[in-house]
Amino acid sequence: MEELLLQNLVTGDAEAQVRAATQLSNLSSKQRHSLAEKGVMLPLISMLHSQDFEANEAALLALLSLAFGSERNKRLILKSGALPALLSLLQCRSEVLMELTITALMILSSCEANKLSIASSGAIEQIVDILSGDYANGTGMNTNKDTIITSMQARLDAIATLHNLSTCHHIMPSLASSGVVFSLLQIIRFCEKPSQLVEKAIALLDDIVSSSQIPLKETASSCGAIGALVETLEEGSMESKEHAVRILLFICQSCRESYRGLILREGVMPGLLQVTVDGTWRAKTMAEELLLLLRDCSSYGQRNQQSRNEVIEQIMQEIDAEGEEVAGSTARRLLAKLSSSIQCNDCNV
Repeated sequence: MEELLLQNLVTGDAEAQVRAATQLSNLSSKQRHSLAEKGVMLPLISMLHSQDFEANEAALLALLSLAFGSERNKRLILKSGALPALLSLLQCRSEVLMELTITALMILSSCEANKLSIASSGAIEQIVDILSGDYANGTGMNTNKDTIITSMQARLDAIATLHNLSTCHHIMPSLASSGVVFSLLQIIRFCEKPSQLVEKAIALLDDIVSSSQIPLKETASSCGAIGALVETLEEGSMESKEHAVRILLFICQSCRESYRGLILREGVMPGLLQVTVDGTWRAKTMAEELLLLLRDCSSYGQRNQQSRNEVIEQIMQEIDAEGEEVAGSTARRLLAKLSSSIQCNDCNV
């Protein structure tokens, strides 16, 4: 069966090739491995260059089945020349083919040996363009009739692909300069904060801004960015809140004089106080650090343990006395106390 299938892929007509590629997806892992060793990638990649939708779709699904769970096959697919065809399909007018292609790039980019090749091919820029498509006019709505509206899964796969590439430190500068910061901020700004999409977007943004001052400054200076981070701090998932407080901490640490007032004016205090109560351990630690930065009017590097006790420990003792669920009146009282402690004579917010 394997020999006949390979023969149909190599020498069969278009219909036979589509049928063979479809059959390949249903083979066992052992059979797919055997076909990969016999060079099945080449005729499948040739089908990607076809102008026929069914040939493209069948070839993509077959390549996905070959790549899934096999680092060796992931390397072979790229070495066999799949990347140019995949990048071409990213620009096609078919939503189905574009989404399958993004999925293929996500799986291929999970292989360490493929990361640099994918990053240097221009794939990052194309993926960022896809992520930006729905937010190009800054409203969170795609008003361009010529632009394909990508599905939620396609955007998740696109972010996952960029995340895979970001784990290679040689790629991070290219990723940071690709325009991805704007795209991620637009997702965080306009999507529902508890969503998985925001969770993945803010996690990638966290990785990028922590790598360099350039994307950090871009984030801090982007219109609506600090407000979106504050909203995520209040409404996001536990993981999103942790990333949000970390990014806000980075921003404030980078230039406290410039950003302290901006962060406070966006109303960060209620969400930040809540994180100190029910956030993850890392989020609580960073929230306490940010609270000190927002309060202390002396140099951040010169603050002492007494200031930590005054601002954090006293409040946390009162919170603990109420139990894990802080009553509304108690939360408001603590917030008022904390807000008043942040104000000082020599700081203008």
